[in-house]
Amino acid sequence: MKYFAVIILLLSGIYSTHSQTYEIGGLLGGSNYIGDIGRTNYIAPNSFAFGGIFKWNRSARHAFRGSIMVANIKGDDSDSNESRRKQRGYSFENTITELSIGLEYTFWEFNVHSGKPVSTPYLYTGLTYFSYNALWKRGANNMIVDYDNASTAAIPMVVGYKTTVGTKMMLGFEIGARYTFTDDLDGSNPVKGLADEESLKFGNTNSDDWYVFTGITLTFTFGRKPCYCNF
Repeated sequence: MKYFAVIILLLSGIYSTHSQTYEIGGLLGGSNYIGDIGRTNYIAPNSFAFGGIFKWNRSARHAFRGSIMVANIKGDDSDSNESRRKQRGYSFENTITELSIGLEYTFWEFNVHSGKPVSTPYLYTGLTYFSYNALWKRGANNMIVDYDNASTAAIPMVVGYKTTVGTKMMLGFEIGARYTFTDDLDGSNPVKGLADEESLKFGNTNSDDWYVFTGITLTFTFGRKPCYCNF
């Protein structure tokens, strides 16, 4: 958590004296994971995800952004196109709760005070910290169950498109992959003491898992008209 403290100080401590425009709202969509069980598609939402989002618009081209999201992820070898996975027959489910903070950069100026409709593609990245259920494969059967709670970091890589709706509302669509620092979202590479039991591991244990959010964001702006001239 010390990394979040450093980032928050950098984002809020330096530029706190000028009036700003803020956004607050929610995100809603689907999630999928990329790993050692089930389908290998990069973008294939098969579970539900939702959360809240906050933005601090520092200029017409970039904003500091924070979000909280809860997402369910699952995989089933019966849905895979690979014959080896179909024959193996593993399946799992997991729940992820993430906190993310970072920088959103727009390709074109996105000034909601221009008095006319505006829209732009954007990119977002930063640092994500999330909790999940640590999983493992029990014995010789195909059951994958949770044995503990765990948490780790991830790097978000998001591309999206947003537009104004009226004068106070912004609607966006985004696809965001999270590269995680764990290979245990699907139970293929258990952590802690269970990791010493090689028979419990499967798949590619040299590659960490990913999860992906695909959905919409809806935010409402508030605060005074910003002064961008000093930044």
